[in-house]
Amino acid sequence: MSGEISHLQQRLKAWEVRRASWGGPLYRGRASPRSTDITLMSNDYLALGGHPAVIEAQTRSLRAHGNGALMSGTFTGDSDPLRRLEADLAQWLAAPAAVLCQSGWAANVGLIQAVCPPGGAVYVDELAHASLWEGIAAAQAVARPFAHNDTEHLERAIHRYGPGLIAFDTLYSVTGDFCPLPELTAIAARTGSDLIADESHTLGVLGHQGSGLVTSLGLTGKVAYRTASLAKAFAGRAGLVACTEEVAGYLPYHSMGAVFSSTLLPHDVAGLAAALDLLAAADDRRRRLDGHSRQLRDGLAALGYNITPSESQIIPLQPGTEPGLCRLQRALDAQGVFGAAFVPPSVPARRCVQRLSVHSELTAEELDRILAGCAAVREEVGLRDWKSTRRLTAAC
Repeated sequence: MSGEISHLQQRLKAWEVRRASWGGPLYRGRASPRSTDITLMSNDYLALGGHPAVIEAQTRSLRAHGNGALMSGTFTGDSDPLRRLEADLAQWLAAPAAVLCQSGWAANVGLIQAVCPPGGAVYVDELAHASLWEGIAAAQAVARPFAHNDTEHLERAIHRYGPGLIAFDTLYSVTGDFCPLPELTAIAARTGSDLIADESHTLGVLGHQGSGLVTSLGLTGKVAYRTASLAKAFAGRAGLVACTEEVAGYLPYHSMGAVFSSTLLPHDVAGLAAALDLLAAADDRRRRLDGHSRQLRDGLAALGYNITPSESQIIPLQPGTEPGLCRLQRALDAQGVFGAAFVPPSVPARRCVQRLSVHSELTAEELDRILAGCAAVREEVGLRDWKSTRRLTAAC
């Protein structure tokens, strides 16, 4: 035990030294945005978190049901509103079935742990979300990383080690680039492998009625599993697995997260159901989001910021070092532009990022202010000295 305590003390001391090197707060201690500031930290891409329909649905549920029956999701009956929402989500996704989980983390960890045998191979994009990696560990499977979006590397690895699961994000949460989904489905078909596509950052944003990248490309029949956090465009708290009916009947009794965690609260389910209705009819918001994202990406690139490889509403500013990130964040905060800081373990060392998450309800004036703020701080943050960032890793 004394050795464990000593190890912890060393880690705590190293943490304090690291925080001191930042030269100021990145998280706690950072000044909160004022009402006049522009906040680009949230994953609420279609700005539904405060929508009256969502709030009213949650309020009605709280008044009628309180927090409901606090029990494992394994015991949720057929009459529970959660089951109706699962059916509606499956129809929206053009999937045979859908299973709701406590979070996107629980969805990925629980799925891989339940369907992958110990020692099985999981080919995982090196930038895939941490929950996919944790699922591999929970399953006692073998992680076979492949270079980011490198389908040739992936196929060589499968030919060497044999078929397995292929896990990736459809849109990467720090780099802001999409996976090469058609090529991935072709490789899966050629090698007898199954795909796990995490659609957390594409649900609500892409596809028919916002149903994601997989449906937008007509590839629903070629992706065995789709997972997602519903804490993005859904603006709620839950996770999702889209799969066959057979797997959907199996997961609640074999996913440790489902068995040993309490089910979703009734007002969470009510809010998600209201958000689904809004998302299905949100084409105008999706068009605005796409337009705003393009405007900011083009404007930032013209200012000299390296935002490669972003092609979405997720835009990384890449100072590299932790002190450099702290300078950038302080400078942009002073301009009234609040982004989200990513440091290890969310990204590799010296690959730190200030992420700007665009949403659909930004005004033309706010878009101009964001670009003006980024222009004003270029000298202060030493933009000319930033190194080209080729390798990042995805986070939340």
